Amino acid sequence: MERASEALGATRYFEAVSLADRALRRAHAERDFLTMARVCLPLQEARRQIRQTALDAAETEGIVQLRHADDLPRPLRPGCCLVIPPMIGADGRALNRAAVKRRVPLFVLTREPMTQKLTWPMVSLAERSFRAYVAPPVELEYRSDRMVRDAFDGPIPIDWFTSAAEALGDAAIASVGRDLHPWWRVDDLLVAVEAMPEHEKLHQRLADACRAAAEIGEPAEDRRLVDGPNPYSF
Repeated sequence: MERASEALGATRYFEAVSLADRALRRAHAERDFLTMARVCLPLQEARRQIRQTALDAAETEGIVQLRHADDLPRPLRPGCCLVIPPMIGADGRALNRAAVKRRVPLFVLTREPMTQKLTWPMVSLAERSFRAYVAPPVELEYRSDRMVRDAFDGPIPIDWFTSAAEALGDAAIASVGRDLHPWWRVDDLLVAVEAMPEHEKLHQRLADACRAAAEIGEPAEDRRLVDGPNPYSF
C-alpha cells in the first residue's frame, strides 16, 4: 500500500493500480478490513487518473465502436471503446485486461443488442455479470433484421459514454443487498469493483463496507448454506 501511494504521487498510475490491487486482495484474504478501506482511496485515485486520460484522448479521437477484434487499432492507443455485437461482455473484459497489461489508458464499455423497450443493455463481467439498461444516444427503431437490433452508426458522445458507465456502476451497487452481513457485502462489492474498475462510487462503497465489516465479528453461518447451492457448481 505504501509503494502504491508513492507510485501515485509520482504519477505512475498503472504501477499504483497494480500495487494497490494486490494489497487489496491480500488484505481481503486475511480479512484485514481496515487495510482494505485504506487501500481503496489510492486505488480509486489512480484509476480516476487513467480514466481521465482515456476520456481526454477520446475527445480528440472519438469513441471507437468495436464489432470485431480486427477493428481494434494496433498497437492499442489511449481512448474509449464501445464493444458491440457480435462481440460480447467477455470480449470487453479481455480488452480491458489487455490494455491494463500494456499500460494503455483505455476505457471500455460493452453493449448488448437493443431491447424491444428501445434500451441498450450495458454489461460488465467479473465472477458475475452486471447490467444496466440505458437509452441509446439518439432515438432508434427496433430492427429484428440486425444483430444489434438497431441501425445506429453515428458517433458516440462522450457525455453519453460516461453516463452509461455511471449507470452500470450504480446498477452493480444496487445489486449488493444492504441486508447482507458486512463481510459478505465486502465480498460482493469487491467483485463489482473488479467488473467496473472505472466507477468511483463503487470504490467508496467498498471502503464503507470494509469499515463496517471491521466492527463486527465473523458471520455465524456459512454463506453457501444461507444462499443455497450454486446452480452452476458440480
